[in-house]
Amino acid sequence: MFLDQAGWHCAKKLKVPQTICLQPLPAYSPELNPLEHIWDYLRENVFGNDNFENLEEVGRRLCYGLCVLEQKPKLVKSVTCFTWINTLSMT
Repeated sequence: MFLDQAGWHCAKKLKVPQTICLQPLPAYSPELNPLEHIWDYLRENVFGNDNFENLEEVGRRLCYGLCVLEQKPKLVKSVTCFTWINTLSMT
């Protein structure tokens, strides 16, 4: 599993099963983390420059945006599938 090195993603007490290998991505390399591009898409196309009254509104908008992406797998692939990802063996 690839991980970015954000400080809030670190857990000292995490017990990782032997069947999982944690591989950190280099620091400050969002271009290697496909999820960063999903967030960029959501910020630009779903959240825009709106103000929200509360966190529940933010959550509703996020759920809406993720549902839209779920219905558009080609869009998700175009945003996240980089050449280096296609070279990985998933077996």
